[in-house]
Amino acid sequence: MSTIRNRLFIIGGLLLLTVYALWPRSITRTEVGPDGESVTVVEKRIPLKLGLDLQGGMHLAIEIDQSGAPVANLPDALDRAETVIRSRIDEFGVAEPLIQRVGADRIIIELPGITDTEQAKRIVERSAFLEFRITDMRDEFQDALGAIDAALARAGVRGRRGSSGGGTSSAIQELLRGQDSSEAQPQDSAETQDTTVVAESDSISTTAFSELLNYQQGGIPGEYLVPEEDYAYADSLIQLPEFQRALPRGLAMFWGNEAISQGARPFMPLYALDSRALITGQELTDAQAQIDPTFNQAVVNFQLTRRGGRVFGRATAENVGNYMAIVLDGRVQGRPPVINGQITRNGQIELGNAQIQDAQDLALVLRAGALPAPIEIVEERTVGPSLGQDSIEKGQRAGVIAIVLVVAIIGWYYRIAGLFAIAGLVFYMLFSLGGLAMMAATLTLPGLAGFVLSLGLAVDANVLIFERIREELALNKSPRTAVESGFQHAMPAIIDANVTTVIMAAFLYQFGTGPVRGFAVTLIIGIVASLLTAVFVTRTFFLIWLQRRSPSTQLSI
Repeated sequence: MSTIRNRLFIIGGLLLLTVYALWPRSITRTEVGPDGESVTVVEKRIPLKLGLDLQGGMHLAIEIDQSGAPVANLPDALDRAETVIRSRIDEFGVAEPLIQRVGADRIIIELPGITDTEQAKRIVERSAFLEFRITDMRDEFQDALGAIDAALARAGVRGRRGSSGGGTSSAIQELLRGQDSSEAQPQDSAETQDTTVVAESDSISTTAFSELLNYQQGGIPGEYLVPEEDYAYADSLIQLPEFQRALPRGLAMFWGNEAISQGARPFMPLYALDSRALITGQELTDAQAQIDPTFNQAVVNFQLTRRGGRVFGRATAENVGNYMAIVLDGRVQGRPPVINGQITRNGQIELGNAQIQDAQDLALVLRAGALPAPIEIVEERTVGPSLGQDSIEKGQRAGVIAIVLVVAIIGWYYRIAGLFAIAGLVFYMLFSLGGLAMMAATLTLPGLAGFVLSLGLAVDANVLIFERIREELALNKSPRTAVESGFQHAMPAIIDANVTTVIMAAFLYQFGTGPVRGFAVTLIIGIVASLLTAVFVTRTFFLIWLQRRSPSTQLSI
C-alpha cells in the first residue's frame, strides 16, 4: 500500500491546491457614492477571470493625435503609448485586459468587467506630464508688458473683450494660422479704408494685453488674474508669434487649472514661469492619494528616484524662499507654494476642492507615466453584461450536455472501468479550473470550447488504455498484469497525441491574439489536467480496486 498511499497524498495535495485556488476571495473596490464621496465595496468572488465576451466590458481603439503637430517617429510613439497605457490599466485593476497594436497607427484596448467607462477613458487619455517650475520672481514679465503691447499693436491685433466678443478677431485668427492679415484685405484702397472704419466702430474696445491683467495685493510673483470672460481672448493673444517673440527669454506662460473668485467675480489665473523645469515626472517612482487631515482636501503624495531626489534637493535648496508651480499637462495645479526648505525625494500635490476619486486617478496616471503624445479615441464600444451572461449560459449548457453524454457512454460501455474514468473526469474538471485560477488566465467563450475539447482528449486517453487492457485480458492474463500492460502499452500513443496538440496550442498562443490565445491557454491547461487524471488518477483507482480484490476476480471492462 506504500505506493498507493503516496499516490493518494499527491492527489490530496493537488486537490488542496485546487480548492485554495478556487476559494472565493474578498474583492475590494472604491466607488463614488451619490453624495460624491468615495465608498468602499467588499464582495466575495471566485478568482476565475472572465473575458470581455463573457462578462461584458469596454472596447476602445485609439490613435496618436497629430492634428496639432505631426509626430516625428510614429512607431516609437505608439510603442511608448502602448507601454504607458498597459501600466495604467494594470494599476486600474482590470482583470486580464487586451492591449495590442493593430496596423501601423492604432492600438486596441479591451477592458472586461468595466462599469465606470468614463473614468476608464479619462485614465487612458490623460497625458499626465508633471513638471516643477519656479515662478517669475524678478517680475521680468511685468517689466516686458509695454514691449508686448507694442508688438501686438504693430501686428495690427484688435480684439473684442467681454461676453460680446469672448474670442479673437479675424486678424488674430489669421495670425494664428501664420498668415499676413494684410493679404485678407481688399485690393481697393477705398474698400480697405471703409472696412477698417467699420471694424473700429463695431469693436467694443481695442484692448492692450496689459489691460486684461488684474493684480492682487500681496500676490505671488509671476501670478496674474484675467477675468474669466476674457480668458479665450487673452489665450489667443498668448499663442501669437508676436507675443512669444516679445516674451522675455527664459519665461513661459501657463494657465491655472481652475477659476478662482475675487469678490463676486471669477478670474482665471495666469502664471509667468521659468521655461526650464526643475524636474519632471520622469523621475517619479510612486504617487498615492489621500485626504489631508489638516485642511480636509484631496492631495497626492509622491516619491522621486534617488537621482531625482538629488536633483530636486539641489534645485530647491538654491530656491529657498521662491515660489514653485506644480504643472500637470500644461496647467498649474493650485496656487504655487513657497519653498521653505530643501525638498529631496518626497513631496505633495494639493488639488484644492477636487474629490478623492480625482486624486486617485491622478496618482494612478502619475505612477504609470506620461504619454509621449496626445491620443484620441477613434472607436468605442460597450459590450453589455447580458451578452456575456447569454454566452455563459450557452457554454454551460453545451458543456453539461457533452459531459452527460460522455459519462453515460463511458459508464455503459466500460462498466467498472468506466466508473473509474468518470471519477477521473471529475478530478480533470477541478484541476482544469484550478489551473486557470492559479495561472490568472482568462476564461473566454473560445476558452470554453477549448475546455470541452480537452475533455474529449481526456476521454480519448481512457479509451486507449481500456482497449489495451481488453486486449491483454483476451490473452488470458490476470487483471493486475493486464492493467499494468494496458497502461504501459497505451502510454506512447497518449503522449504522441497530447504533445502534438500542445505544440499546436503553443503556436496559437504565440502568434494568436485575444480569443485565440484564450482558446490556446485553456486547451493547454486542459491537456495537462487530462494527462494527469487519465495516467495517474485513474491508474490509482485501478490499483486500489486490485488491492481490495482477490487475484481471481475478473475485471469488468
